[in-house]
Amino acid sequence: MVTDYAILWVCFICRFIPSFLKNVIFVAYLQQQRQFKRADISPFVYVTDRMAVPPAYSDLGKAAKDVFSKGYGFGIVKLDLKTKSQNGVEFNTSGSTNTDTGKAGGSLETKYKMKDLGLSLNQKWNTDNKLTTEVSVEDQLIQGLKLALDTSFVPNTAKKSGKLKTGYKRDFVNVSCDIDFEGPVVHSAAVLGYEGWLLGFQMAFDTAKSKLVQNNFALGYKAGDFQLHTNVNDGADFGGSVYQKVSDQLETAVTLAWTSGSNNTRFGVAAKYQLDKDASVSAKVNNASLIGVGYTQCLRPGVKLTLSALIDGKNFSTGGHKVGLGFELEA
Repeated sequence: MVTDYAILWVCFICRFIPSFLKNVIFVAYLQQQRQFKRADISPFVYVTDRMAVPPAYSDLGKAAKDVFSKGYGFGIVKLDLKTKSQNGVEFNTSGSTNTDTGKAGGSLETKYKMKDLGLSLNQKWNTDNKLTTEVSVEDQLIQGLKLALDTSFVPNTAKKSGKLKTGYKRDFVNVSCDIDFEGPVVHSAAVLGYEGWLLGFQMAFDTAKSKLVQNNFALGYKAGDFQLHTNVNDGADFGGSVYQKVSDQLETAVTLAWTSGSNNTRFGVAAKYQLDKDASVSAKVNNASLIGVGYTQCLRPGVKLTLSALIDGKNFSTGGHKVGLGFELEA
């Protein structure tokens, strides 16, 4: 009872302080009172919960991207197998073949996490004989800080590469800085979020040439069932997307892109409809008259089937259409 009155008293004092400052002060107060349970404070922190940590720059507009990309596999026959051992090691095996070229490929990935130490180890090998390894540590030195070392090695050519990755996220802020030893090139990004609004910046700097090779900006808004994303890449490529969850079954997305100096505007519309808990259909179309359709069915727990087709509307009678088939097994 005492703690409840204390919380109410703090809120009453802060009622005339601007909402942003009030949230910062209140969260700091709650962090000092570690004995409080979340159930005791949840009614008062709904504003900060709306966007506790903004997404990474690469994940801006992800909801619209997923509607356009997931559930399709044009011109590919693919099989994915996911298993997990008793000691927690995850194995992801994937194989695919291109129906146009007949080229086949595959990969094997292992993941192991030591949650007590915040340590993760990922290793991946593919049929191009490329071996990649990533070791990461998260939330150990500082809460929200992630450090990772990503290396790759090709035995046939003895080519080696490596990246040092750092990322830090907390309320209203998500920043990252990666150093690619090939160059070296410094990649950096930052996203600020407040009350649903998102502002992002991404850049890449080539230290060998002392030149800025990438300069991107993004602005967006994220609500419960609606997301808006706009971006400008290198001052020449302009893009935007809108995502809306119309109902529990229907999701829609629209994308728009334009390049400076060109009169060609690219746009597309996509939708996904959940027929029931085990089946869904997807469809998309763009201004080039390319029509994509997909059907996903969960045959049984751990077994998923995906069928897709891409139809060229401008050359419907001449052929050139593509179909895709995918199996996903998980045990």
